[in-house]
Amino acid sequence: MKRRLAALLLPLALLAAGCTASAGDPAPPDPRKNTRPSPFAACAALTAPPAMATPTPTASGAVPSGAGAAPAGGSVLPELTLPCFTGGDPVALRDVRGPAVINLWASWCPPCRKELPAFQRLSERGAGRLHVLGVNARDGRDAAQSIGEDFGIRFPVLFDQGDSLSRGLNRNTIPLTVFVDADGRVRHVDTSGALDDARLAELVREHLGLVVPA
Repeated sequence: MKRRLAALLLPLALLAAGCTASAGDPAPPDPRKNTRPSPFAACAALTAPPAMATPTPTASGAVPSGAGAAPAGGSVLPELTLPCFTGGDPVALRDVRGPAVINLWASWCPPCRKELPAFQRLSERGAGRLHVLGVNARDGRDAAQSIGEDFGIRFPVLFDQGDSLSRGLNRNTIPLTVFVDADGRVRHVDTSGALDDARLAELVREHLGLVVPA
């Protein structure tokens, strides 16, 4: 009788142990297990400067037409390497060549969903002049991919399943947008909420010295 009771209780004990082991941050998604084509772009181009990077002011201080002088100073991005949604080599954030706009988002975040189309339009209007990069945080692969498909998001996206980027920036909010200049310096971290086209264009002009149509 005791042996039979022990045999019945063993599967329940294993089930309870499995639930406990699965608690915590989800494992990074494996792109090899996904059969749906990714809506996002590959990440390899992020480590090369945009084809038409922000012009540098001349010795007299003049700035070529279409650009403004970015302010001096700034910090560096956290020393962090993240996997790309489409696979390939992981990307070290400090290897991303600016000017760049990095948007931290999640599918479960309403302000993130509201502003993502504006970042897609920024990537189109600023093509060749700046990189637009998404960092998907605390999310599942299917949920992130569905948002990309529904909203037509095509810029590159990295995974940050443990909130490493926000912790490295000493921020605890989402959405979060980082503006990085051509020298790899962080010029501004925006946590004001959902950004629209006009506000994004204003922030790019103010912090990166680059004029992009709204």
